Amino acid sequence: MTDLVFTPAQASIPSYQTILTEKVSPFVLKVSLNRPEVSNAFNTLMGQELEDLWNRLILDTQGFRAIVLTATGEKAFCGGGDLKERNGMTREQWRRQHEVFERQYWALLEVPIPVIAAVTGHAYAGGLEMALTCDFIYANKHARFALTEVTIGIMPGAGGTQLLPRAVGERRAKEIIMTGKPFSAQKAYDWGLVNELFEPGDVLSEALKTAETIAANAPLSVKQVKKSVRYGGQMELKTAFRFEVEAYNHLVDTQDRMEGVKAFNEKRKPHFLGQ
Repeated sequence: MTDLVFTPAQASIPSYQTILTEKVSPFVLKVSLNRPEVSNAFNTLMGQELEDLWNRLILDTQGFRAIVLTATGEKAFCGGGDLKERNGMTREQWRRQHEVFERQYWALLEVPIPVIAAVTGHAYAGGLEMALTCDFIYANKHARFALTEVTIGIMPGAGGTQLLPRAVGERRAKEIIMTGKPFSAQKAYDWGLVNELFEPGDVLSEALKTAETIAANAPLSVKQVKKSVRYGGQMELKTAFRFEVEAYNHLVDTQDRMEGVKAFNEKRKPHFLGQ
């Protein structure tokens, strides 16, 4: 893996040891966590490689308009941090490793194009936090979810106490986090954590299908929607409305807006260029 100093010429995606990347169509990238022998648990290297990947895509989306984040193996999406690697770590080693994980999650949050989590198996602890950091989640209907950190003497430290309440409500989130108990995919769906449930073999294909639908829309519009929902949700309502209008106004003079209106009137599909 190369270092984290980027120039536009260095923005292409390299090969990694713990994650797989695949260009499944001209506009859709599939990213797979690839440590199935340990339930795709995060080790330090995976954190570094994910941070590297997300930072490259922040610098240059390389023509991609949507990402599907999934995992190899059928049992688990991600079991959280690799506790075997963490066994015996000093306080300083633990803190330094967690800083790697923090940077990776923050970078994922900043990726400007939509990221769909295709949860093909169980998502525990940091694995659930990873899915929560994505824009929305499709899941295997037999998957289970949990934030188990309190059962080993820590707490969620990668957005769990902030993103989960935004998804399921404060009271439900406190129960989930304070008990550390797993819950079913059906409950995750009923509580609004997961958008759709599918049979195990259909999760990834359905997520890719949705990614293709998004990628066919005007990419500048989709980016502005993602930005407006994220930042507007942190603002007082009237300020958020103004933020939304500013985002809207950035699209008025784009070639894609002109193409969209022209295609509508000509009764054809638009051809968006992201310009």
